[in-house]
Amino acid sequence: MKTAELKLTQNWDKTFEKSDKVDHCKVTFVNRYGITLAADMYVPKNAEGKLPAIAVSGPFGAVKEQCSGLYAQIMAERGFITMAFDPSFTGESGGIPRYMASPDINTEDFQAAVDFLSVQDNVDADKISIIGICGWGGMALNTAALDTRIKATIVSTMYDMTRVNANGYFDSEDSEEKRFERKTALNNLRTEEYKNGEYSRAGGCLPLPVPEDVPFFVKDYSEYYKGRAYHERSLNSNEGWNTLGCLSFMNQPILKYSNEIRSAVLMIHGDKAHSCYFSKDAYKAMTEDSKYTDNKELMIIPGAVHTDLYDNLDVIPFDKIEDFIRDNIN
Repeated sequence: MKTAELKLTQNWDKTFEKSDKVDHCKVTFVNRYGITLAADMYVPKNAEGKLPAIAVSGPFGAVKEQCSGLYAQIMAERGFITMAFDPSFTGESGGIPRYMASPDINTEDFQAAVDFLSVQDNVDADKISIIGICGWGGMALNTAALDTRIKATIVSTMYDMTRVNANGYFDSEDSEEKRFERKTALNNLRTEEYKNGEYSRAGGCLPLPVPEDVPFFVKDYSEYYKGRAYHERSLNSNEGWNTLGCLSFMNQPILKYSNEIRSAVLMIHGDKAHSCYFSKDAYKAMTEDSKYTDNKELMIIPGAVHTDLYDNLDVIPFDKIEDFIRDNIN
């Protein structure tokens, strides 16, 4: 598999400050669909020998310059070799057409990141973990159910993207009729866009200031993506996904075999997050009728909203994350 040459920004263009405790570089790797992915690698300064490693991605519609990079840099400060990557079709990664998503390809993205880390001279290939944030929390669980090389998985402020696409928020559109209406509209759009030879964008977060009457979580997203963590390559900060980008999620439940995950999983969510039901239900499904519950944990953080686990350093439990990973890779 040949790695394509990508045009990568070499300037520090993250939405967080650069740490003086780690070395940073850009790297690329290829997945099994032949798509070349771009990543930021963080290595503890003066590191010696082979170190444990972590691949990080998310949230859904974000880029590595936002919170996945923040997680990666902080975990590198704590002694891990880390890599925050842009998923296929997004950010600096390859893949045409742009701004598409796929349960299969995006799971493969995580596995390809593990491939890459496994062959690095300074990585202990037997001590690789993954962190998935928001929609990539569901992808991380799906990857953990498939990839036996992963020793620990951290799922932060998780979305199940298959569930929300099929059922709507809070399962408010969970009916065959509602799904048929949406599928009909999207497939009619497929025909029109194919005829015209172009594709449309679904729209990102609302511009600031958001209207007073919108739900809190809509305001919460806009304040992050349009405000404190705006990035020019972020889908959510700009025009959003390809309008047809998530169509395949509607009939592909990615968490079907989560109760067969033998490796360690820590799920973290805020109790004030609109999305908390995703983690609670996913944890129940993962541990119910499972033989592998001793190394599974659900951590609910009182008072925390969804995006607190993006970048609020007073809320994100990095001590717990580090301890959980170290306890389960040794």
